[in-house]
Amino acid sequence: MDNWLTGAGDAGAVLITVAIVEGSGPREAGAKMLVTATQRFDTIGGGHLEMRAIELARGMLAGAAAPARIERFALGPSLGQCCGGVVHLAFERVDADLAAVLEALRRRGQEDSWRVSAIDGAAASLLLDAAGNVIAGTGKDALAPCALERAAHVLRDGAGRRWLVDPCLAPRAHLTLFGAGHVGAAIVRALAELPCNITWVDEREDMFPAVVPQHVRIEATDMPEALVGEAPSGASFLVMTHSHALDQRLTEAIMARADVGWFGLIGSQTKRRQFEHRLRARGVDPARIEAMVCPIGLPGIGNKAPAAIAVAVCAQLLMVWEAAAAATRATAPLRLAASGGVVKVTHQF
Repeated sequence: MDNWLTGAGDAGAVLITVAIVEGSGPREAGAKMLVTATQRFDTIGGGHLEMRAIELARGMLAGAAAPARIERFALGPSLGQCCGGVVHLAFERVDADLAAVLEALRRRGQEDSWRVSAIDGAAASLLLDAAGNVIAGTGKDALAPCALERAAHVLRDGAGRRWLVDPCLAPRAHLTLFGAGHVGAAIVRALAELPCNITWVDEREDMFPAVVPQHVRIEATDMPEALVGEAPSGASFLVMTHSHALDQRLTEAIMARADVGWFGLIGSQTKRRQFEHRLRARGVDPARIEAMVCPIGLPGIGNKAPAAIAVAVCAQLLMVWEAAAAATRATAPLRLAASGGVVKVTHQF
């Protein structure tokens, strides 16, 4: 994940950010790539748009251009792309301040951050936490009071200066996955480069691979039910252990939580009917039983190979997670106010 951030070569690089998307575009606002004289990390969508962006970035490195700029690209015949929209890309040459901001962003890991950079005038780049504290960079005194949305955007502050606002938010999606068998392992591989956190649980320690993605936490325990209570509010759960009896206990523990975001149980319609009967007998709310997803995976995919099941299930999870992310972006903007020369967030999320 975040190859643009973890890739080597901050010095002598240009950071490209999709700042605005009008209509259809190959990537969403906030997508980024890092370009050096010889390398590139991550992608803003590929095709001629990306080729042209790399050319402009390397031109900035080779010349004496302004430290930051925004360029507008119409995705039509001139670029040989048929998306039909317009993309505005922000180009920022990585100077000492921006390098410090990127390093601080790497260190913060799972914490929400707001990267704010001046497009006009003197170079200014800073990193804020969710409380409005300046973590790194300079330019806080120049940023006038304004409102920040939860998606990447460009704003004009009260003084008329343009700023790129790039929310670098920790992944909200959390999956607690019970079962380290073939399907569980395939799901972890499929989610390896996606923005989420995974707690992977099994009683059998030898079932886990020696190396897992950075955002995966392994829990080898003989009390897997205890991990149900440790998941954050709104978390997703997948149950696919080697034992139907353990599946049943985990299902009951998950049903006992009122704040579950999504729950999937591997199995057939016959297994679902058996579990429904047992859950009703234990007095579980019928609405909670109805919300249980079993069988799992998008309808119409009948292939039972672990990799195929993983694709179908991960697509299902992405639909759930993106809907939740859209609801978060739709909430009220943050307010920035200058007080005593320090930028403060006066509306929390």
